[in-house]
Amino acid sequence: MNILLINHYAGSDYHGMEFRSYYMGREWVNMGHNVTIVGADFSHLRKKNPTVKNDFEEEIIDGITYVWVKTPEYKGNGLGRVKNIATFMYKLRMNYKKLADKYKPDAVIASSTYPLDIYPAHRIAKRSNGKVFFEIHDLWPLTPMEIGGYSEKNPAIVMLQKAEDFAFKNSDKIISILPNADKHIRERGFSTDNYVNVPNGIIISDEKKNPPMESSIERLQELKEQGYFLIGYTGNHSPANSLDTMLDAAKKTKDEKVKYILVGNGNIKDELIEYAKSNNITNVEFLDPVLKDNMENVLKLLDICYIGLRKEKLFMYGVSPNKLFDYMLAARPIIYSIEASNDPVTDANCGISVPAEDSDAVVEAVLKIKNLSDEEKVAMGNNGHKYVLENHTYHGLAEKFLNALK
Repeated sequence: MNILLINHYAGSDYHGMEFRSYYMGREWVNMGHNVTIVGADFSHLRKKNPTVKNDFEEEIIDGITYVWVKTPEYKGNGLGRVKNIATFMYKLRMNYKKLADKYKPDAVIASSTYPLDIYPAHRIAKRSNGKVFFEIHDLWPLTPMEIGGYSEKNPAIVMLQKAEDFAFKNSDKIISILPNADKHIRERGFSTDNYVNVPNGIIISDEKKNPPMESSIERLQELKEQGYFLIGYTGNHSPANSLDTMLDAAKKTKDEKVKYILVGNGNIKDELIEYAKSNNITNVEFLDPVLKDNMENVLKLLDICYIGLRKEKLFMYGVSPNKLFDYMLAARPIIYSIEASNDPVTDANCGISVPAEDSDAVVEAVLKIKNLSDEEKVAMGNNGHKYVLENHTYHGLAEKFLNALK
């Protein structure tokens, strides 16, 4: 099968986020299929962007043909990003015949955060006599409406809503990362007979990696040697992740041998550091991000992993955070401070679920897990490890996605 996947922000192990399209594509290539991923050459999510001089340039990565579309660079979420998206969409619209004729896809997947790429995907599929598929990452325009407070009459929202409705009406299959997005589709007045949930997952590798020692790991080792019980968060420091709840919990935790650790960067890291200083929260440490190959070494040094999200009606359609599955794979007990329609931590019995933005409940969960026996903590972590291997390996997920394409 010839598969063409459009993802504006597609990355790889060599470029950084986003990884899902790359992992799916790599599995499909290993299954004997031809995979082409079309992405913008510039994305704010990647650690390293490809160097592209022409409008369209090919690069082969692990058997996948990447087609990089030249777009302008930008910072933040202002007009620069809008121009970047508009350029990507315009070049796909003007060159859909060339893409269809060259790659002859049997399946065309529109797989971006925003739904506008359904239009070129639909044109390419029609030209190549293939089928078109819409992959939901986040619900747009519902996300900016719920979180950003945008009116449904805002011109950008109207445009995005028109594109989402077009996708729901014209796609041969709708594949969603979110487990309960079918509820939203029905609320929009469309059938969900063609709906399939394929969540995020993890990669299992037999390759032995020896990444260099990093300062964050050295500091964690020091704290462990000093006898501290460590509650850790790893990843992006953004408002959505409810990290102020974690800091408030740290302030309320009276046990002197407990420390809260935040590993990573993000647009509110400086604010969180200042918040901790101004509130005299002394049992929290902010550590630098580590290499991807070192994340397992970080997680092994944590006694509990924390994951949180703000209270949002949006989560009634479910969540599928990659971070959670990394925690499970590392066999760590988890505190899940999220209110959503799904709760993998409870399903797996691998930690404690608490209400979102409730620091008192986080403290209670920390002390409850801390007071478990070593055997009970190990069993809790192992439950998550078993669950993620049974339900979230990318090999199994790629097979499920491929069955939907067939």
